[in-house]
Amino acid sequence: MNARPRLHSDLRRALRGNILPLGLVSLLTDFSSEMIYPLLPAFFSGLVPAAAAAVYIGLMDGVAESVSGLLKIWSGGWSDRSGRRKALALAGYSLSGLARPLIALAAAGWHVVALRFLDRVGKGIRTAPRDALIGEAADPDVRGLAFAFHRMMDHAGAVSGPLVAALLLYLFLGRGFLWVRGSGPAGPEEMHALRRLFALALLPGIAASVIFWRKVREIPRPASMPPAGAGGNRTSGPPRSFYFFLSSVTVFTLGNSTDLFLVFFAQTRFGLGLGWMIALWILLHLSKIIFSLPGGRLSDRIGRRPAILIGWMVYAAVYATIPSAGGLTAVCVLLVLYGAYYGLTEGAERALIADRVPVASRGRAYGLYHGAVGFAALPASLLFGLFWARLGPAIAFRIGASLAAAACMLLLAARPGRNEAERAPDGRGR
Repeated sequence: MNARPRLHSDLRRALRGNILPLGLVSLLTDFSSEMIYPLLPAFFSGLVPAAAAAVYIGLMDGVAESVSGLLKIWSGGWSDRSGRRKALALAGYSLSGLARPLIALAAAGWHVVALRFLDRVGKGIRTAPRDALIGEAADPDVRGLAFAFHRMMDHAGAVSGPLVAALLLYLFLGRGFLWVRGSGPAGPEEMHALRRLFALALLPGIAASVIFWRKVREIPRPASMPPAGAGGNRTSGPPRSFYFFLSSVTVFTLGNSTDLFLVFFAQTRFGLGLGWMIALWILLHLSKIIFSLPGGRLSDRIGRRPAILIGWMVYAAVYATIPSAGGLTAVCVLLVLYGAYYGLTEGAERALIADRVPVASRGRAYGLYHGAVGFAALPASLLFGLFWARLGPAIAFRIGASLAAAACMLLLAARPGRNEAERAPDGRGR
């Protein structure tokens, strides 16, 4: 009887303070990014030989995410020591917003890789302090919901960006871009349209930085809790339970290649045109939106670890099944199911860190978490691309599924704390 009022009350508490403006910033940032990202396979096809496209995709995301991971560790620790998270996050958003549209000027495959690298450098600088700001703004019993809302807004940008991209490509190319064009490279007309589209991604990126600058507020530390390392005070860092969790996340990420391979699989299997590639990307992110809030709320109710385990098992099932998909409809169903993995894990993983790590070490913990994911992304995406090129997509996907299953067993075997719902001291009387 009181479930709906309780949900509304929880949502109001989860969205207070910095949570809503940070959600808007993520929406605009992903709006800008996703005007470009799902179309990069087609853009690469007009720059490099067809046989090299998968390797370029793996190299691009693998190297960029690994360097981004290193910066996340540094930026998280720096935000703890300085007690200032906003300035660092703003610098990261601004760098990405300026670098991303320059892909429009790329004349070779390595140009795209280099600019994607700069984009991810910005992400590496901003991510850990931003997540710390979210964790500090949300009450412990609605942290899963707060992080899930932030991820939902991120995915909303990942839907609206491609939708606008589809509209612009329709204006640039006419209805022909929607249909099957075969597996050949993008032609001169398509490449010109993509360049015009990528340049327009500058506008939402600038808007995101302005909103962050004007609306996000630094959260003062309690007087009883000086910044980590201040005045000779050195905290012991994240607790042991955090490192148990981090080890299982790292194993999972080794099998978690870029989602771009899912679209690339459908493109190469069924010879899809640009419009279909955008449609599949939108479908995936619509599924992420649908499952985000239910997944975050579920983690607040049943615990973080059970929600993460269910999500990882969904991931393993999709990766094991997609090579056998006999038609585009089956791929679409699997993409929707894949969105459930995101909904169950994204908010839960970030909320688990805030639950278990004291506020003075939280930036460092988020940096280590994102850093581990970033470092594992290099072998994950690069090896996936190499396996794809040498052994075929079926073997590549099934290796990813096997590593996800291994991560589930590792997380089950490690019993990091007495109580999954135990909270870390925030020092703010919560």
